[in-house]
Amino acid sequence: MTGLSPTWWSQHWLAFKGVRVSVDAILGICLFDLFVFSNLINLWLITIKIGKLIFLMSQDNQISLPPVRRIVTGHNEQGRATCIDDSTFNTQLIPSGDAEMALIWTAPDLPVDNNDPVDGRARDAGTTLAGGSVIRVVDMLPGAASPMHRTNSLDYGIVISGQLQLELDDGEVINLQPTDIIVQRGTIHRWINPSETEVCRIVFVLTEATAAEVNGAPLPEVHP
Repeated sequence: MTGLSPTWWSQHWLAFKGVRVSVDAILGICLFDLFVFSNLINLWLITIKIGKLIFLMSQDNQISLPPVRRIVTGHNEQGRATCIDDSTFNTQLIPSGDAEMALIWTAPDLPVDNNDPVDGRARDAGTTLAGGSVIRVVDMLPGAASPMHRTNSLDYGIVISGQLQLELDDGEVINLQPTDIIVQRGTIHRWINPSETEVCRIVFVLTEATAAEVNGAPLPEVHP
């Protein structure tokens, strides 16, 4: 069998080398395009985030909900029903930073003394009021979540606007919407606003209650 000539090897090596150079060039171009594409994606994502931030900043006044209006009735000297107060209040940011609140009224006892001349809003009250009741408006801020907490109280929560989630310690998360009403019976829970742009407004009425018991043992209060 006749061996292959040096000329044959030279010609085919050059051809193979040319193919290899072409493949390397193509791979180089693909890698460069991939690099450019990934950077464009990153730039696009950064642009979206910046745009969202600018939008939220420009919409700051629209994100905040209107002041809360409170109308209080009573009686005049002739015994006729009359409006004794019609005023508005802005919600105020609480220390945990997840919500803004406005206290509407408190009563120090049950049954309530309707002859008490004190403005219920002026009375000092925590989350609940020992022996009495509290009504307040809570604005859950966009994307915020409260700490887990439990109070010895019976709470009625009414969702006015926005989206809200109720998370319990068994892992269940309940989605809530406007007009939904929550009856909270001394359970540990937290509130979550799943929206990144919309405030959720809830009205809460809290009345003192005995501690919930499990197997005869009272469950302790858990404060944030």
